[in-house]
Amino acid sequence: MAVSFLYSKNGMMGLVEYPSDMQYYSNYSGVPKNYQHILALAFAVKEINENPQILPNFTLGFHIYDSYDNAQKTYQATMLLLSATERLVPNYLCNIQNKVIAVIGGLDAEISLHVAILLDIYKVPQVNWTFLHLIYGSAPVMNDKTPGLSFYQMVPPEDLQHNGIVSLLLHFNWTWIGILIMDNDQGEKFVENMIPLFSKKGICVSFIEQFHKLTDFNGLDGMLKQGAKIYEHVMGSKVNALVFNGESFAMGYLLWLQYIPNIEEVRSKPKGIVWIMTAQMEFSLIPVQRTWDIKIINGALSFTMHSTALPKFRLYAEKQNPFSAKKDGFIKQFWQEVFDCVFPNVVISDVDENICNGKENLVNLPGPFFEMDMTGHSYSIYNAIHAIAHSLHAPSSSRNIERSILDRIGRKFHSDDSWQVILTSKILRKFDSNHEPISFDHNRILAAGFDIINLIAFPNNSFLRMKVGNVDHSAPPDQVLTINNEMITWHSWFNQVIPISVCSESCYPGSSKKLKEGEPFCCYDCIPCPEGRISTENDRNECSRCNDKFYPNKKRDFCIPKSISFLTYEEPLGISLACLANAFSLSTVFVLGVFMKHHNTPIVRANNRDLTYTLLVALLLCFLSALLFIGQPGKFICLLRQTTFGIVFSVAVSSILAKTITVILAFMATKPGSRMRKWVGKKITNSIFVSCSLIQATICTLWLSMNPPFADVDMISVIEEIILQCNEGSVTMFHCVLGYMGFLALISFITAFLARKLPDTFNEAKFITFSMLVFCSVWLTFVPAYLSSKGKYIVAVEIFSILASGAGLLGCIFSPKCYIIVLRPDLNNKEQLMRRKE
Repeated sequence: MAVSFLYSKNGMMGLVEYPSDMQYYSNYSGVPKNYQHILALAFAVKEINENPQILPNFTLGFHIYDSYDNAQKTYQATMLLLSATERLVPNYLCNIQNKVIAVIGGLDAEISLHVAILLDIYKVPQVNWTFLHLIYGSAPVMNDKTPGLSFYQMVPPEDLQHNGIVSLLLHFNWTWIGILIMDNDQGEKFVENMIPLFSKKGICVSFIEQFHKLTDFNGLDGMLKQGAKIYEHVMGSKVNALVFNGESFAMGYLLWLQYIPNIEEVRSKPKGIVWIMTAQMEFSLIPVQRTWDIKIINGALSFTMHSTALPKFRLYAEKQNPFSAKKDGFIKQFWQEVFDCVFPNVVISDVDENICNGKENLVNLPGPFFEMDMTGHSYSIYNAIHAIAHSLHAPSSSRNIERSILDRIGRKFHSDDSWQVILTSKILRKFDSNHEPISFDHNRILAAGFDIINLIAFPNNSFLRMKVGNVDHSAPPDQVLTINNEMITWHSWFNQVIPISVCSESCYPGSSKKLKEGEPFCCYDCIPCPEGRISTENDRNECSRCNDKFYPNKKRDFCIPKSISFLTYEEPLGISLACLANAFSLSTVFVLGVFMKHHNTPIVRANNRDLTYTLLVALLLCFLSALLFIGQPGKFICLLRQTTFGIVFSVAVSSILAKTITVILAFMATKPGSRMRKWVGKKITNSIFVSCSLIQATICTLWLSMNPPFADVDMISVIEEIILQCNEGSVTMFHCVLGYMGFLALISFITAFLARKLPDTFNEAKFITFSMLVFCSVWLTFVPAYLSSKGKYIVAVEIFSILASGAGLLGCIFSPKCYIIVLRPDLNNKEQLMRRKE
């Protein structure tokens, strides 16, 4: 039993079931590093043949054919594999034992596509063939061209790689990126899949550039112009992170890009770039690029297929030697290209050549030419061989394995279901410690993740692969990425600081983003948060308000708890107003005491002594009512504040109005023949006082019964404070109380003003006029002061107005009388008053 592989300059494909032992055909030419794929194939076959637990009594061998990276040659090689051995006879197979039942390949998608199209043609019912196509590179874009062919992909799903790329970009906050692709179906498919995903995750693409194949250019001039265009985009933009989705041979294009300034005029200067490379790419060079600098890839992050270290493979590779190798048609050409030497039998000139002597060591080769440890692609080939061998072995016991295999090779593989059952289970059993169990999902894709490799380039054109993370296929979509930032070596341009790749600088807390018109959403200006709003994170789209119990700080980048505010006795303002209220109260009590002590004197008895006492008591209550406004508002306090203030001040003003009217009536009654005498007396004055007071009391009663004041919290008026206050309940009723009090004050002022010129022996009208002028002035200034104040200062304004207006009444009306009573008692008698009158 044998395994045949179709080799390409850039990859390989293999077919199961060709006879012979290990044989290598074709002259080796192309990318030297792909020789490792051939060794991985040979090593896997050797392991299987030497393991008695896998396919005992059977020996695997293989053929290798060259596709030349060309569709025609690929079709020809595939037809050769489907035809009789040694000859190309289409549609004819002379030996049924040599029937092909599986294909392995290839590294590049286009090769797989060419093979798949041809294999699908031969899957016809009358022949009863079922092909197993294992791909160890990227899956081709099929576009329903081969609906009947079964693909088993030896690399993890592309969706997982796409999610890994997005997660990696978001992890480093790289939101302004470029994309480089090859000019083929795979490149277009990559862009088609990634652009919506980038947009959804908030990543913008600055540019998308394509690398064309050399055969697509009209001469060197076209190639240089295309290279200069790509160089300008890469080096001239703000982009520092570029996603490069290339084929296995695309590394050469990347290295060529750094030499553009030397051969073509460009404006942009070189800079460091973080290349994010997909798993399809090989880090390989062709011999012409032997001396090319690879520093451009320094610090690159690459997705690679997960591979396990195989010490036995390293020993196997170290033993390879062109002088001892048998049936290896590749090693001499490979040896000459990587060591830049020639074998003696090919020297055809007198020119001194570096002669290959077989003492050269593969260990000394730089990484772009050969690596001693299996790369991800080689490991996929290794697993593909074991997958087929184990799947052939799995259903059979050691006793009937020969018959089982012959049956499957013969007429019993009639459908794809047989492969599906075998390969969707864990097909690599642990026959030895080197193998990791692998399996395929329901889409026939390898159920595995990716490793993330950091490439560190050295001056001798070698590089180190440093595993810095991985993408886990079994994790939730938003948790697939695991990466260690500390292990990453960045390009020297960045001085070991994480690179920045954004269109606009981050908007720091305290500001928000404002999109620039006509540009992608990743490009924006930063504007400060408006008053009352904050942003606590970078790059907020809009500022938000704090919770009701918090307020923004000056920088507007976090919320500060609000302090509870109300006018208290502990603060200077509260203490001052309380002391002032108590002082005026004591003054009122003193005046009342003086008047009561001298209650029979003419000055006290003049102008209705009872109204005088009532006025003094009302003023005392006015001063004391101011204390209700100091301290934490409560339910009971809020009910008393405004109503008590309104009623007691109305009583005071009503008393003054009654006293003024009494003065007017008294002097009018003194005129001969006056009819006003019948109105003079306590009856009329008491009626005026009571009726005016009752009206205010009625308004307050209605207020309390309909919509009374209540304790409330104001979180809006003052940003920094939570104000404990009394809500007036009905603003209309509150205005009615103030309005009625103002009406009484106005009437009293007018009445007193009209009576100011009456003889002043017993006349208080002049004093009342001054007192009401002060009273009205205070409350007229109260209105704008009240409306413009906030928080506890509203309460302070009202207290001050109460005290000032009360003090005006007390001082203007009673100060002259107290002066006479206390300091000039000689004037407080009837004779002196009558004499002054004469």
